[in-house]
Amino acid sequence: MSKSRMPVYLGLAAAGAGGYYLYRAGGDPKRATRKFEDDASRAGSKIRDESNKALGHGSAEQVGASIDHADERATKFAKVEAEKLNKARKDVAKDINEKIDTFDKSVEHKAAEAQKGISSWFGGKK
Repeated sequence: MSKSRMPVYLGLAAAGAGGYYLYRAGGDPKRATRKFEDDASRAGSKIRDESNKALGHGSAEQVGASIDHADERATKFAKVEAEKLNKARKDVAKDINEKIDTFDKSVEHKAAEAQKGISSWFGGKK
């Protein structure tokens, strides 16, 4: 069976990169490490910037502006929905009060009829 050659290639690339940074630092391993970390940091930030641009994310000002816009829209939406809810609450309360008034009038009318009927049993006028 043949083994994968990928570990050999990765090892050679790492050794080559280490040699490059040591050569550029004049043989000082600490300077080489700092230079490698600086380059890695710079490359990482460049990749993040490019990926943010590719994804449509802009600068901090643009992101802040879009957050502010979303906040304004949410506030307006909440106000409109609160007004709708308040209007619906008032309509329901009005409807319930009308039904209660109708029921009260009906009960009063039936009670008056019942009172007339009972009083006629005892000799009262109809």
